[in-house]
Amino acid sequence: MIFLTGGAGFIGANFVHHWLAAHDEPVLVLDALTYAGNLESLAPAAGDPRYQFVRVDICDRATVAALLARHRPRAILHFAAESHVDRSIHGPGDFIRTNVQGTFELLEAARAYWAELPAADKAAFRFLHVSTDEVYGSLGPTDPAFTETTPYAPNSPYSASKAASDHLVRAWHHTYGLPVLTTNCSNNYGPYQFPEKLIPLMIHNALAGKPLPVYGDGQNVRDWLYVLDHCRAIDRVLAAGTPGQTYNIGGHNEVKNLDVVHTLCNLLDELRPHADGRSYREQITFVADRPGHDRRYAIDASKIERELGWTPQETFASGLRQTVQWYLDHAEWVQHVTSGAYRQWVDRQYGAALA
Repeated sequence: MIFLTGGAGFIGANFVHHWLAAHDEPVLVLDALTYAGNLESLAPAAGDPRYQFVRVDICDRATVAALLARHRPRAILHFAAESHVDRSIHGPGDFIRTNVQGTFELLEAARAYWAELPAADKAAFRFLHVSTDEVYGSLGPTDPAFTETTPYAPNSPYSASKAASDHLVRAWHHTYGLPVLTTNCSNNYGPYQFPEKLIPLMIHNALAGKPLPVYGDGQNVRDWLYVLDHCRAIDRVLAAGTPGQTYNIGGHNEVKNLDVVHTLCNLLDELRPHADGRSYREQITFVADRPGHDRRYAIDASKIERELGWTPQETFASGLRQTVQWYLDHAEWVQHVTSGAYRQWVDRQYGAALA
């Protein structure tokens, strides 16, 4: 069995579906179900006997420790995190609690559990920490892409909290010998993403006839990674990564934000055209830039490609088309997420157990 924290979030839920499709091994999902944790994203797995869900806050070390002792997983995959830069600017405390304190509590629970394992199980155990390229800061237009040895220079409360968690994971390996693995990924997109992020927000607003807000001049560059490519990379790192090592995961897709929005509009013009023939581009609206907005991110993923043989399967064009089609086909999921109706679904599904 593996444990997966934050499994009701965007990347975590996608990983659960990937794991169950690719492996026979059971997975126990731990999630506190904060605002972006959505059990509807895990609904396709609900009838699978290999899947279990427990509502728990990773800051609750005692409960996590009891679950470890009961289920005896061979690995912990740590996805749980507050992850939206805008929210971190307005409310940094939640990010410090979840990303820093939560990672510390999880590491301590894992260390105590790992220390008591039989020798063979102890040698096989892994703690895989999922992080972000934002810990490296911002790049200029001609700067080389981030590598695993790029100095940390976080610029937002979110990226600072993730940098802190990365450092904790590294320290628990070097100080205590805990067999950890760390991945730093570029911007993910795909199914089940909470519609505060750029791509699902633009799709949602476009279909609702609302403005498509673009920060600043729209020239900020991100390396876009299709979420299932990311899941396949994490799977590969878990299977073959070297304890103590970091692996950067990128999609080889550096695209300006405005170009992302233009491409989305073109796809929607094709797949869900306005009745009057207008282009969705007419809804684009430029808004004031957010504070400390990093100009460019880019990932050098040559290490994971060279050492573990992983490369992304999707281009930006193929991944984005699949993503747009998924949101068009799952309007009910989007409606529930944006209305809060999925919280009622949680209460109906689990009742007092999730109160």
